Amino acid sequence: MSSSRDRIFATLRAGLKHTVDDPARPKAVAERIASHPRNLLPQRAQLPHAEQVALFTAKVEALTVTVDTVAGPAEVPGKIVDYLARHNLPSQLRVAPDPLLQDMPWSERPMLQVDYGHGRSQDLVSVTPAFAAIAETGTLMLHSSSTTPTTLHFVPDHHIVVLKQSQVTGTLEEAFQRLRDKLGTVENWPRTVNFVTGPSRTADIEGVPVLGAHGPRRLHIVLIADGS
Repeated sequence: MSSSRDRIFATLRAGLKHTVDDPARPKAVAERIASHPRNLLPQRAQLPHAEQVALFTAKVEALTVTVDTVAGPAEVPGKIVDYLARHNLPSQLRVAPDPLLQDMPWSERPMLQVDYGHGRSQDLVSVTPAFAAIAETGTLMLHSSSTTPTTLHFVPDHHIVVLKQSQVTGTLEEAFQRLRDKLGTVENWPRTVNFVTGPSRTADIEGVPVLGAHGPRRLHIVLIADGS
């Protein structure tokens, strides 16, 4: 078995015209990772920032995502309470223990129960931040950390994302560049980086769209107007 495996790998290496002990390979790989050259970028997202925000909003709304725009963080709890009332949901939230969300004036809504932690099967509504939003496709970029558990993105039925307008980028490449700039070396990167474009849906059975097949049935964004 081992000899067959060795022969297969030897054939592959010969086809690639290098060997495992080629001293030039590690340097070439490191340079490639460091330079991360970009491909062509779509023209439609190369816009002034205000127009990127408008494009992102239009894209997500076309995906049945609802959006509330607020002037500042103080208005976020009120908009979330309005969302709960609109969908006849209990006044209970499972919130990511992120500084942006912990600093919200939740106490001004005394009837609202706010618990922090990872997502659980009994949670109906989660509230999380996002790392970035991509105008090109209306996509949210979410990553795991101790303050942003991935379960909050996928377990509850309703996912509410609090996002600043300054976090909107034009393209996927720009969002990844922001992540590189923030986290630096690969060793500091999160375990997962997830991209969410609209609520969870599938049409595997008879081509009939079904929401909530493998994640939240509804996605709502509270967009904070903090400038560019």
